[in-house]
Amino acid sequence: MKDLLFSTLKGYKKEYLPKDIFSGIIMAAVSIPISMGYAQIAGLPAVYGLYGSVFPILFFALFSTSRQFIFGVDAAPAAIVGAALVSLGIENGSKEAIQYVPVIALLTGIWLLLFYFLKAGRIVDFISTPVMGGFISGIALTIILMQIPKILGGKAGSGELPELIRHIAQTGKEINWLSVILGAGALILLRVAGKMIPKFPMAIVIMAAGVAATRIFHVDEYGVVLLDAVGKGLPKLVHFRFVGIDLRQALGRSLMIAAVVMAETLLSENNFAMKNGYKIDENQEILACAMGNIAAACVGCCPVNGSISRTSMNEQYEGKTQAVSVVAAITMALVLLGATGFIGYLPVPVLTAIVISALMNVVELHLAVRLFRVSRNEFYIFVAACVSVLVFGTIYGVVIGLLLSFVAVVLRATNPPRSFRGMIPGKEAYYDLKRNRNAYPIRHTVIYRFSENLFFANIKVFQTDIENSIKEDTKVVIVDAAAINSIDITAADRLEMMAENFERKGIKFYITEHSENVNEQMRKLGIGHLIEEGKVRRTILAALQDAGIPSMGTTAGADKARNSLVWMPWQLEIPAAVHAGHEAMVPAEEENTLEEFAWAFGSNTVRELEEATHQIIQHLHQMPDVEKLSDEGLREHFENWHAFGALDEDEILHRIELHIEELPEELHKEHGHILELIEKRRSRIREKILEEHPELASKLEQNRKRLEERLEQQNPEAMKKWRDWKKKD
Repeated sequence: MKDLLFSTLKGYKKEYLPKDIFSGIIMAAVSIPISMGYAQIAGLPAVYGLYGSVFPILFFALFSTSRQFIFGVDAAPAAIVGAALVSLGIENGSKEAIQYVPVIALLTGIWLLLFYFLKAGRIVDFISTPVMGGFISGIALTIILMQIPKILGGKAGSGELPELIRHIAQTGKEINWLSVILGAGALILLRVAGKMIPKFPMAIVIMAAGVAATRIFHVDEYGVVLLDAVGKGLPKLVHFRFVGIDLRQALGRSLMIAAVVMAETLLSENNFAMKNGYKIDENQEILACAMGNIAAACVGCCPVNGSISRTSMNEQYEGKTQAVSVVAAITMALVLLGATGFIGYLPVPVLTAIVISALMNVVELHLAVRLFRVSRNEFYIFVAACVSVLVFGTIYGVVIGLLLSFVAVVLRATNPPRSFRGMIPGKEAYYDLKRNRNAYPIRHTVIYRFSENLFFANIKVFQTDIENSIKEDTKVVIVDAAAINSIDITAADRLEMMAENFERKGIKFYITEHSENVNEQMRKLGIGHLIEEGKVRRTILAALQDAGIPSMGTTAGADKARNSLVWMPWQLEIPAAVHAGHEAMVPAEEENTLEEFAWAFGSNTVRELEEATHQIIQHLHQMPDVEKLSDEGLREHFENWHAFGALDEDEILHRIELHIEELPEELHKEHGHILELIEKRRSRIREKILEEHPELASKLEQNRKRLEERLEQQNPEAMKKWRDWKKKD
């Protein structure tokens, strides 16, 4: 348990202390007007906002792993609670409100504790930024609209957008112009100061000016509403009363608040952590939020949340640890013990202006602009979530936002990024033909990249794209499946159908570049035969080589110093008008293509290699010229895989040596000669690997040694005969 407490203070440096103390005092001062305003929004007397800025902050700091994050009374939970009171017909500041709100805070803390034990922080990963941004912005705009009548000299509004607009219009008939001047003036000063001098705590100055206006000019005598005066002293513990409270409704509201607190806090904490180069324990942060809310309930406060605006300010003042929160809590306690007298002199429109200014920073207009520029679909989700909260309320806003987020996921999955690929002369990679004007398709070949998992909702798009790309001279279709990590049964069936259709048309079809996991899925889904038939290759290069796409031959005078490359130019479809003797160069056999069998067949590798070996032995007698064995290898005599990795070929050749007695009768007299040719071929493979990948020389020898040890156990008699033959040679 000790390891959980004050983790941000471990290794504390004394040079942190001055900045932490200064930032803590500023946080407390800034929290006074903001927390009082949010407490009123939640239906509580203003002083409860100060109560929520002592023990809840301390308990959060005790458990938090975030160095900078500031906890306290905040907009979103306050708004949800306020909306709940309105729906229940409970008047703000009433005994019923003072009884109901702490119960909601307690249940919120219990939900968060449950989230902690369930390690439910991963749920946040399923809440998109547009949904959360739209939801929070909708809440902020709702509260702003609620507060506008207070600047006009009236009471706060309630309900959704239509009711709020009607209330503003009604209040506008009886405007107190002094109240407007105080509120509007304070708001303008706050916004200007926020731009010009962001580090300056203008909210404190404005609050002090408001108190001075009351003491000196007696603005209350001109109809300006003041806050209720409160007595000195720390908050007393609450005796929870559940009589008359609809627990089912309270549980639903508190669950929503807990989800919002967890999501907003974790998302914001991670952003600050990444920006400042440290990590947080997400699950422990949920525990910290739970303890903070339980503490808030015990002092009668509304649910509390992480504050983005105050954390940003803490970052500006260079607060280093949660010592800032401790100092802020102590400062607020001192205010409650001896300096609450000012509250009764604070004009409501001035406090309202401070709250509205803070809420304007919560409205994520910058996110909306960014989404509009980058992704219109996500922008519409943001707007929909925001408008839903405004028009229908917080509950329906969340539901609609989540549904739209789900729709966005489906739309994105059904219309993923995809492209047809070609090569740029002199370059070795494969490029999007639309985005690279110097890229050209390989002749007779379609290379198609699909950047999404294949499932029932997008396989039609996949199929249509490929089929529409087929031309009369198309001989090969290669799917770049590097971004495909899974396939479902619908996609598997469709892939099988496509492969059959292409085979009937004489077009070779390959799936390449994907992970081994996809191969395993294919086997489980009943299309493993595509692997066995050689239609699944590790790389695009391997597929091109297997398909036998004609090249223009090796470039004369190729740079021999670049021994890591084999200059093998493919024929590109370059228009005659721009053709300048360009030749696309592709690399030597890539390292990851040297062992394709293990990648393709997984646990069945040994069995497949044995089958390949027997298959080739039976075809040896069909070779018109056995002498070509050492030069050309056995690729053309392998039924499905006409090109395979060097290490795979090396192993197959060794297995042929062990099964040499199984040669057809007409070749029995050629045993020695064939063994000699095989050995020559293996030597050439070694030379090729050394030329292209000198770093793999030791790997080749290790592979050969491991293979011999394995074969010794599998077939000791054959290994003995092989050694005898080697000795004769």
